[in-house]
Amino acid sequence: MSNPQGENISGFERISNTISTYSGSSPVFLTALALILLWAITGPVFHYSNTWLLVVNTGTSIITFLMVFLIQKAQNKASIAVQLKLNELIAANNSASNRLLNIQDLSEEQLNTLYEHYRTLVELTQKARSNTKSHSVEDAILVAEEEIKQEEIKLEEIKQEEIKQEGHKKDKKK
Repeated sequence: MSNPQGENISGFERISNTISTYSGSSPVFLTALALILLWAITGPVFHYSNTWLLVVNTGTSIITFLMVFLIQKAQNKASIAVQLKLNELIAANNSASNRLLNIQDLSEEQLNTLYEHYRTLVELTQKARSNTKSHSVEDAILVAEEEIKQEEIKLEEIKQEEIKQEGHKKDKKK
């Protein structure tokens, strides 16, 4: 896919993107596997010496050290891209809660509070049987509470009607 802003990407960015893309590919994995097998096969030739062990330990340590930073860079970039896409969806939906746009900037305590808020919302909507309807957080809570109240009123009316019918049955027996 052509990137119209590709000219703005630095040399390091291009190299890191290329390495990130290819390091997770099957050919690179098979190459790494082949190198380890080659190293293992050469063990008897080098009499399993300390130098023979040092070669693989040093090589894998260096590669691992560099890959940690490369993977973190790729993860940070992907995380920002996903966050921006989600922000676009939230912003485009009129009934979505806009306070979620910068949720990544909240503290862990604030995130836990918001999580509990949503968990309560799920419980309320399940009780009200309205979990298939789409609402903003605030609207969903109000709708769910209203539906629960309506269901309680209906149940109370049914109980009252049953009590009246029981009374009529007793009157008829007299």
